[in-house]
This record gives sequence, structure tokens and C-alpha cells, in this order.
Amino acid sequence: MIYELREYTPCPGKLPFLNKRFEEHTADLFKKHGMGVVGFWTEEIGNAGVLVYMLSYESLAAREKCWNAFQGDADWQRIRSQTEQENGPIVASIKSRILRPTAYSAMQ
Repeated sequence: MIYELREYTPCPGKLPFLNKRFEEHTADLFKKHGMGVVGFWTEEIGNAGVLVYMLSYESLAAREKCWNAFQGDADWQRIRSQTEQENGPIVASIKSRILRPTAYSAMQ
């Protein structure tokens, strides 16, 4: 099992729109495409206003397959276009880290 930790910095004032899009659409599309949704967080101390989430996959190859399917999903493309037409650009930057659990990690 591998994990992906992703950090989204929204455009100024757009965190509510980003959270709404994840809550109403994106999280379900992740599940539809085989991504294990571990959780979503916002930072209280540090980079306040940043959305952080974690996904799980069986392997790096599975991750690539899941992301390709998600990016090519007509529903995702429609939702992204619609929300950005209504609210303007939502995401300013994205950071991604691929994590492999250590032998002593509670999460395997």
C-alpha cells in the first residue's frame, strides 16, 4: 500500500468553493475511480487556508491508473469547468507527496 498526501492552496478567498467541490463531487469521483480516501483536513496552525488530503492505492501503477481515469472522467471535467466558470480559478497550487509506510507504521 502507498499513500499520497496532497496539499491544495486555493486562490485567495476560494477555500469555501474548494471545500464545497470536494464535498459534493470530487471525493465521490475519487472513490468511483478506485482511490482510497483516507481523509481531508484544513490546517489550524501553519498554512491556514490550505486543504490537505490523503489517498491510498495498492501500488504506484494503480495510482497512475486511478488518476488517469479521474482526469479523463467526463463528470469531473464538467464539474471542474462549471465551478470555475461560476467562481473563477479555485486552486492556486498543488503539492503531492507519495508515502510508503515503514514496517512499524500503524497504517500499512
